[in-house]
Amino acid sequence: MPSTSTASDFSPSPDASNGSVWQIISFVYFTFVVYLAFGMPLAILPPYVHLRMGYSVALAGLVISVQYVATLASRPWAGRISDRAGSKVSVLWGMGACSASGALLIAAALLQTISWLSLTALILSRMAVGVSESLGSTGATLWGISSAGPGSTARVISFNGICTYGGIALGAPLGVVLERQWGLGSIGLVVLLLGLGSIAWAAVKPAVAVTHGERLPFREVMFRVAPHGMGLALGGMSSSVLSTFVALYFMSRHWNGAALCLTAFGVSFIGARLFFMQAINRFGGFLVAMVCLSVESLGLLLLWGAASPWTALAAAAVTGFGFSLLFPALGVEAVKRVTEHNRGAALAVYTAFADVSFFLVGPVGGAVIGHFGYSSVFLFALGCVLAALGITMILRRGCKPGNHTPLSEEKGLA
Repeated sequence: MPSTSTASDFSPSPDASNGSVWQIISFVYFTFVVYLAFGMPLAILPPYVHLRMGYSVALAGLVISVQYVATLASRPWAGRISDRAGSKVSVLWGMGACSASGALLIAAALLQTISWLSLTALILSRMAVGVSESLGSTGATLWGISSAGPGSTARVISFNGICTYGGIALGAPLGVVLERQWGLGSIGLVVLLLGLGSIAWAAVKPAVAVTHGERLPFREVMFRVAPHGMGLALGGMSSSVLSTFVALYFMSRHWNGAALCLTAFGVSFIGARLFFMQAINRFGGFLVAMVCLSVESLGLLLLWGAASPWTALAAAAVTGFGFSLLFPALGVEAVKRVTEHNRGAALAVYTAFADVSFFLVGPVGGAVIGHFGYSSVFLFALGCVLAALGITMILRRGCKPGNHTPLSEEKGLA
């Protein structure tokens, strides 16, 4: 996989343009591939590890959550590559990691008679997905904004989020079908082929010239973005808990259709992004984040008290609706803290806080379930979301009146 680009590969970044929908999709497509690879084993692995392989619930959660160790560790790398070598390079490496994840899933299926080797391959596969998420998604979003121009920032952000949860929403039920028909290895084969095809597609797309300017130390970027990232980490617990434990939660209630919960979450997420994408531009990031967190809280409360699978599906949809605009709402406020030349690093730091929440939810949520039962994990997530609401209110109070830049003029990314 190439690690550098020649001068002839670069096309100039427009100062202002209005990129077409298809132009934007041609870049955020790589984010869709990453999260499709993330989503396909999502409803399969926890029961596979716990019930078929005989490991504990906590370890089953850790198999999902370990991905975020790799994502978190590679975030600084993704930011540096995107800012210094170019977003195309970041995407190419991300698609390579996606391909490796598929190959390791195939290995896990072939080694299933040797449980510890199979489990090791599963863990390595999830870590490869984590690296792919960091490099591929960061590079794709920055590549899209740089190519389409600042005038298309809002649409790139919205379509990137749609690809994120659209990939999970499609991947979860698709993974269930593939595993039931052809086994775990079939999921790995699909992921491998998607990754290799995406490498070929990214290789022929023109790169965008890297902007030059003062680069802030990573610690400085971390300091500036951390409060907003903490709000994202706590607010994202709803998505983390749902994706990690919904399959086991449904099995504990003897319900079918756990994958559809993820689909309901994703469809609701996408709908909110499409219909309310201008809300941040009109009302400001902090106010929108506060509304989102309030709706999330309602969804989690409904999930905790769900009496039927249909109630759980509706609650997941409410939760997805609330979570939809949280990332960009806090993100547009976070990236105001750095210059254009540091936006890749700022995005990497900001998103890393979401990785922390996904990583911690496996072992912590597993421990909560072990002591209080499966439904209690949604009360745990509710407490985290309410804490995020408090942080957002404090940040908004500290923001100077009128210090709001329209989303389409932002130099950063959310």
